[in-house]
Parts: sequence; structure tokens; C-alpha cells
Amino acid sequence: MNQKTMNGSMTASGRWVGFRKELKVLDCTIRDGGLMNSSYFSDEIVRAVYDACADAGIDYMEFGYKNSKKIYSPDKFGPWRFCDDDDIKRIIGDNKRDIKLCAMADAEKSDYKTDIIAKENSPLDMIRVATYIHQIPLAIDMIKDATDKGYETTVNLMAVSTVRESELDEGLEMLAASDASAIYLVDSFGSLYSEQIRYLMAKYMRAAREFGKEVGIHAHNNLQLAFSNTIEAIVDGANMVDGTLAGLGRGAGNCYLEMLVGFLHNPKYRMRPLLKCVQDYIEPMREKLGWGFDYPYMATGFLNRHPKSAMEFNESDRRGHIVEFYDEINK
Repeated sequence: MNQKTMNGSMTASGRWVGFRKELKVLDCTIRDGGLMNSSYFSDEIVRAVYDACADAGIDYMEFGYKNSKKIYSPDKFGPWRFCDDDDIKRIIGDNKRDIKLCAMADAEKSDYKTDIIAKENSPLDMIRVATYIHQIPLAIDMIKDATDKGYETTVNLMAVSTVRESELDEGLEMLAASDASAIYLVDSFGSLYSEQIRYLMAKYMRAAREFGKEVGIHAHNNLQLAFSNTIEAIVDGANMVDGTLAGLGRGAGNCYLEMLVGFLHNPKYRMRPLLKCVQDYIEPMREKLGWGFDYPYMATGFLNRHPKSAMEFNESDRRGHIVEFYDEINK
């Protein structure tokens, strides 16, 4: 981190421990983890994550998606695929705690004009728009709609590891000129290495600075690099960082929130509430949901592919035959 933007003190060992006060942490456990169970989390678990994040001083909690019920049937998906305001209010009760709440709206998967109501009538504080490179014009309209309704807005540009550089440059220029307050570098397939993060962050920072935007990082753990890549992005200037409790998330999962809090050294963040929630609620789900590093996820990471094929393989009776999967996807 740049010494000019850090506060801190010496440890007993004589090492400088600093933090960047502008940096914000976002928990996306329920949203990203919902991709492993069709967003069927009990109220008890969602409330436990909410309380843990609030107790730990986390800046934002993402409850789930604002997806269309015309595309995702409520008969097949839990409430956190839609984040109806009444469902969120049921969790947080009458006294909203000191943590900002957000939901993600996917381009082409959200009835955003009707399902996202005015901020003054919603418990949500921020809308995160997720877009692929070819959907950016729609994403910009979604960002403007949410901003006009009073929300903070950010944008996640997904699958950036598959985008041609000329298209990425043009897309970043368009997003930087939008109403979004931050643009997220998203390693959707968990395939990027630190030197690629460094190169991409320089590109994102140039575009963002021109328009006064922040840059964020959302990393997946297919190659066990989510935490280190998040650190690299922070060093390179990212001020919005995502994590999940115990890494719970799609496939190989995400950057561990508790690891991130430990690294940041900011005294506003507290570890114990996170560990208590992990112990009591998150880890007991691991065997059933099956997220985390696994060889099929590693293989898709190396090949820069969506982990869907690995998820399907792990759910089949062929699970464990990792060479068979490796040969299959290498054909």
C-alpha cells in the first residue's frame, strides 16, 4: 500500500502495520454462495451472516440477486435469488444495523425497472450491476436507473480473462463514464495470476481515475490465488474488495473474508464474529454444498473456462475420477 495513504503503528517485532482507511470490504457470502444451493439459505443463516458482518465492522453485505422471476422460477430458487424488500426487512428487523446492504442485478436477467424500487422505500443501499462485455450498453442503462432511484452503484465486468484487449479498453472507457462509483475487476474463472492482476489493475485505474471512480476486485479460488490476487489488487489501488465467509461461493469459492480482514490491519474490523459464524453456520454446510478448491475446478482455472462443467462433474457419480475429467475437457 502507498505509505501516504496508510495509518498504522509498529508491532512488537518492529514491523510496520498500516491500513488504508478509504478501503471498503464487501461480504458476498449469501449472493455468491447461493450459486451452490439455488439461493436456498434459511432465515437463520442469513441473519447470522448479517449480524456477524455488522459485529465485525464489514462495510457492505450483499444479500443476493435482483433476478427476474420470469427467468428464475420462485418454485426452483430461494428468496435470495430475488431479494424482495420484504424478505430483507424480515431478516434485519425494525432496527437496521450499521452496515450497508446491497444486491446484484445481472444484465439481461433482471427486471430492474420494476423490481428495483426507489431507495427511500427499500432497505438496500447499493445496487451492483453485473455485465459481460457485450452487455455494457444495457448495464449503463441499469446503472443510471439505480442511481436515479437514489442508490449507490457499482459495476462488475465479468469474465475479463476472455476479453480482447481492444474491447476491454473501450468497455472500461464506457463504464468509467457511467454513473457507477466503482468498477470491479472480476476473475470469474479463477484463472488469473498476480502479474495479470497487476497489468489489468493498471488499466482499470487509468480509466477510473479519469472519471473519479474507484476500482474493486472480486476473485475466485480455482488456482488457490483468490486471496493473493486480492492483495495484489489492493497494493495496486483497489479500494473495494469482496470476500465470503470460509470462501463460500460458486465452485472453488472466493477470497476468504476472514483472511482479508486479518490482512487489512484496520482496527475497525473484528475477526471473532466472523469466525463464530463460520464455526456455527458456514462450515457445517461444506459437506453438502461442496465448495472450495478441487481438482476439476483447478483444471477449468488453468484452461480459463467457466467452472460449470466441473460443478456438473462433481455432482455426478463420476466424482473423484479427476483424470477422466481432465482428459475430457482437454479434448
